[in-house]
Amino acid sequence: MKKLLSLLCVIVSLTLFALTGCSNNDTFTAKSYSSGESVVESVSMDVSDRQINIGISDDEKVHIEYFDGEKEYFDISFSENNELAVKLTFNKEWTDFIGTKAAAEYRKMTVKLPATVKTLSVSTTNEKVNIEPLTLADSVIISNNGGNIEFEKMSVGKAVSLTTKNGDIKGSVIGGWDDFAINCTIKKGESNLPAEKVGGDKSLKVNCNNGDINIEFIKE
Repeated sequence: MKKLLSLLCVIVSLTLFALTGCSNNDTFTAKSYSSGESVVESVSMDVSDRQINIGISDDEKVHIEYFDGEKEYFDISFSENNELAVKLTFNKEWTDFIGTKAAAEYRKMTVKLPATVKTLSVSTTNEKVNIEPLTLADSVIISNNGGNIEFEKMSVGKAVSLTTKNGDIKGSVIGGWDDFAINCTIKKGESNLPAEKVGGDKSLKVNCNNGDINIEFIKE
């Protein structure tokens, strides 16, 4: 009986190894999106395994450059509430999730936002989120599982919320120390922020598990 169990374990292990060694045969095509005449006030992105680079649009439109595959592709929709939603959709069997990922060049997205965008929400995994100097009248929410969040001179009217697991949070926000109420939670890492600070018209909430936090305050 023990020999039979051992043999079965070997067979299962070899099978999983063979599946894991399979390459990703999906075909990817470069795509681009423009919001056109629509006035976008909110952008929501829910993706996985994508590096996201966010910058400023040179016109009044949202521009997104990305890659669509036959088995994984983006669903981009615009609502009556002036919200642009970007969601990565999968059309795969469970075996398609075993093995290598798409090539790194196909796992990158570039997003350009106009000044009309007041709220930004981004969720991704296993890749970096990089945000160029950006001004939002309302708030920004960034969540990343397995990658860093990096930003520079982030300016918000109300709130910043940043969450990572197995990644670092590093950047700078426009405003003084007294402008923000701070709530910071960190595990298995170092932080230059206090666990809590009251006062301030804006809020800064940071949560990091297995990574470091380093956020600077810059007065204009």
